[in-house]
Amino acid sequence: MRIWKTKNGSEIFRVSAGRSNVYLISTPRGNILVDTGWKYSFDGLRKNIRAMALSKPVSLLILTHTHFDHCYNAAMIRQLENCKIVISEQDATFTRNGYTPIPAGTLSVTRILSHIGKMIGKKWFGYPPFNPDQVIKEEPDLSTEEYGIKIISTPGHSPGSISLIIDNEIAIVGDAMLGIFFNSIFPPFADDVNEMIRSWGKLLKMDCRLFLPGHGGAVTRELLQREYEKYSRKQDILSLIQ
Repeated sequence: MRIWKTKNGSEIFRVSAGRSNVYLISTPRGNILVDTGWKYSFDGLRKNIRAMALSKPVSLLILTHTHFDHCYNAAMIRQLENCKIVISEQDATFTRNGYTPIPAGTLSVTRILSHIGKMIGKKWFGYPPFNPDQVIKEEPDLSTEEYGIKIISTPGHSPGSISLIIDNEIAIVGDAMLGIFFNSIFPPFADDVNEMIRSWGKLLKMDCRLFLPGHGGAVTRELLQREYEKYSRKQDILSLIQ
């Protein structure tokens, strides 16, 4: 179990990995779970949370976005922990139906996979439906700053994607970037690549030194800066050509 700490005393635990990462933020004010993984990660996730013997309950479950591999266990976690579910307003209509369309591919292969996935739809990529307890309509509309956490909108992978800024040191970013490939953070799926790159710039405006993605390992500020500059230049060139 990986652990990261901030200077203000918050601890971030990666309580589940594999298909997708799940993080638990332990602060002096309480505990927050970020994402829940997919169908087959529930038993391991429940076991890991219980093994931590937390002195305070998990009070919030914040979903960075609602694709099936990040929110499949949300309804069960809420029942298990008696916590509130927080999502963006854009995702609220999807969760009530139990299906969020998978994003577009950014590569030739993933474009094909995305097309097939959208044809299959809810049958393979659905999840148990749920109603959120809190919907984030705009960035000032938050109730988590008491935990030393700020939530910002980081669309691109999906329109409703959000990121969490912990003590202005570490960010949990969902699928805004990837931590799997060497020296690259570019996701294979994103609904709007331009928006995604702008979200990278938005994250760089924070003072965070580390970015924890939904898949793979931590991304350094230096790598994010290089990738942001690289893809910003590419987008500038494409806009000139068009």
